[in-house]
Amino acid sequence: MSSAAGASGRDASPPETIPVREAQRFDTARLRELLGDRLGETLAELRQMRGGQSNPTFLVITDRGEYVLRKQPPGDLLPSAHAVDREFRVIEALSRTDVPVPRAVLFCPDRDVVGTPFYLMERLRGRIFWEPTLPELAADERAGIYGGMADALARLHLADWQGIGLSDFGRPGNYFARQISRWSKQWEGSRTRDNPAIDRLAEWLPGHVPDSQETAICHGDFRLDNMIFHPTEPQVIGILDWELSTLGHPLADLAYNCMPYINPPEAFRGMRGLDLGPLGIPDMATYLALYGRKTGRTDTITPFHLAFSLFRIAVILEGVIARGKQGNASSADAASHGGRATLLAERGWEIATGG
Repeated sequence: MSSAAGASGRDASPPETIPVREAQRFDTARLRELLGDRLGETLAELRQMRGGQSNPTFLVITDRGEYVLRKQPPGDLLPSAHAVDREFRVIEALSRTDVPVPRAVLFCPDRDVVGTPFYLMERLRGRIFWEPTLPELAADERAGIYGGMADALARLHLADWQGIGLSDFGRPGNYFARQISRWSKQWEGSRTRDNPAIDRLAEWLPGHVPDSQETAICHGDFRLDNMIFHPTEPQVIGILDWELSTLGHPLADLAYNCMPYINPPEAFRGMRGLDLGPLGIPDMATYLALYGRKTGRTDTITPFHLAFSLFRIAVILEGVIARGKQGNASSADAASHGGRATLLAERGWEIATGG
């Protein structure tokens, strides 16, 4: 059976999926064999999840249930990127806490099964909100969703990373300096065009690192559309996409989570300039205070944290552009991110210099 085939007999495909993209197709014979051997289940259908800029993500439908498969993309990869083994490890560890994560099912390092290492996790059914303005909800429902998001982030940052066996999941302390170095190297490794604002940020950031060695589990990509909410309640039931997770500084996650507040609408779902009151959405100060109450923090993010987040996002988008030019990006619109990467880097430089 090829990866584009469907044999489940369902009347309609799940709306959050698409047929498998040509660049991510693989023969499913070995996957069928593994599912039978490890789970005692028969593969009925395989579809690709929408989105997935970095690690291709699929819906695996069997005769007994449904799973989500996350795998490395094909082709040459940057060192340390697309670490699906780390994703699997962190969600498996966090399943022993009150942090909402999908159940980890199995990890397979064997490249002969689907072409690259991959893992399976349970498929959660709930709501995914793609736009921070929450247009599908009534205004009086929106603040609850932001409260649920802040609660999930607080739970993650309060998790006992040592007690659940993640002491070696990253290096405690000196997080920002190491991250700036890492993403600067990633930029040099994936550069296919000029982005002067990234270069300026790479020079500015190392000299403005705050003096704080606090450590928590950081998700690295904590945004609204990377979580599944309960079908009817404003509660997160699963945080997704753990590829960038590590031990780090919690304010890095918080700043990244606040990106919609500081970016204009044309910069990947930004809300800057919108009148949030009539929309029922808490403003940034209210949201930060909500997170602070849940964590007990008295400090908060600074322009450095915001500029760092924008620098990192811009470098990630440049990597997507590079993979698109190589023909192995996980999303069909990879090449369209050029303007967005430029805009975000320039916004980061604006904030760094007092804008």
